[in-house]
Amino acid sequence: MPVDTRIRTVIVDDENHARDRLRQLLEPEADFELVDECANGRLAIAAIDRHSPDVVFLDVQMPRVDGFAVCRSITVSPPPLFVFVTAFDQHALRAFEVHAIDYLLKPFDRERFQQALSHVREQVRRARGGAADTRVAEMLAAWQKDRRRPDRLAFKADGKVVFVRVGDLDWAEADGNYVRLHTRAGTHHFRETLTALEQQLPAESFLRISRSQLVNVDRIKEVEPLFYGDATVVLHDGTKLSLSRHYRERLDQWLARPR
Repeated sequence: MPVDTRIRTVIVDDENHARDRLRQLLEPEADFELVDECANGRLAIAAIDRHSPDVVFLDVQMPRVDGFAVCRSITVSPPPLFVFVTAFDQHALRAFEVHAIDYLLKPFDRERFQQALSHVREQVRRARGGAADTRVAEMLAAWQKDRRRPDRLAFKADGKVVFVRVGDLDWAEADGNYVRLHTRAGTHHFRETLTALEQQLPAESFLRISRSQLVNVDRIKEVEPLFYGDATVVLHDGTKLSLSRHYRERLDQWLARPR
């Protein structure tokens, strides 16, 4: 039986034109077989589990389930290689370069794409020859350890990536499929869930006080008790937020921690 030398590939990006661009660039490459395209992280996880691809061209910043969550959810063995396709700037990408097989910084040209394909071919050749590269495992371990301590958050908005410093965030609230961030500089509105945002923030500094709100504990001035265990959280700028009794225990635990 002949050995299958094709490189099974999955494309993941929430923007249609970005997926179209990658598909068009891959079409002339006879050794790459596109087995699936995914418009979000949830579909990507299912596609990777179903197809066990050799490589995934993965957008880092996607709403709800981002590229990091996709990587953490991998169960197939061996795991695929990853080429990050991202709009992050060069400075932000330094955190990825040590562990990623390669990355493509949007917008990229055909020459840069060909360089990425060469890296993929080499890594696939090594893996199939029994010399699997350990950088994928190292990458996942590093993300698992460090991803919840970012200095800034990044969100897609109107085709751009907007960065928000964690230290500037006062509080956040859910707004349907969006989240509204209240910072010292103003308000931002992004397509994201409050739960996903909470997972990216340091637990020692940010506290969920209701199903729809979380707050930077350094901004809390006082807590005013109400009836039946509810309370009002007053921030230093005068903002008043509602503390649900179902989340009161979290605040009590935080207050009881040694300083």
